[in-house]
Amino acid sequence: MQGKKRVIAISGMPGAGKGVAAEAAKRLGLEVLALGDVIREETERRGLEPTPENVGSVMLQVRRDEGPTVVVKRLVPKIETSKSPTLVVEGIRSEDEVRELRGRYEVITVGIHASPRTRFQRLLARGRSDDPKTWDTFYERDSRELNVGLCRVLALADMLLLNEGTIDELQSSFDAAMRKLNLS
Repeated sequence: MQGKKRVIAISGMPGAGKGVAAEAAKRLGLEVLALGDVIREETERRGLEPTPENVGSVMLQVRRDEGPTVVVKRLVPKIETSKSPTLVVEGIRSEDEVRELRGRYEVITVGIHASPRTRFQRLLARGRSDDPKTWDTFYERDSRELNVGLCRVLALADMLLLNEGTIDELQSSFDAAMRKLNLS
């Protein structure tokens, strides 16, 4: 696939550690683009508060209105204009998104998994405005993410990292995965 850019597509449930892996990628000198940023920007563009409900609603609405690959398609111009031969796309949520990327680039999917209890505690500690504050809101968000197709992306990931430990442990696991791909 000479000449094609390489995309490392990171997926995982909310709080699994996608952002930590993305930071590890940046430390390795890789450019990172986040699908969640596209949705947060769209939520802001619509004049909505970035609550879990609003961000989730916008995520579903843009996919209904513009198709299941709309969020990835909004990143394609940034991928195309990047000078980097390898980029990381954080937050892949569906097989449709993976297929859209694979139609254009060499893609390696990396799934990150952590238990619901671990992820909920992390999201409470992170405290981003669109993070759930209650178990019920957390469960609703997980259901929404799974309904978009995230479970299939994780099940079919080229590499799977378990993240039940520390930030340093996940970063080390990610670095090791990138070494296997000759990226570190």
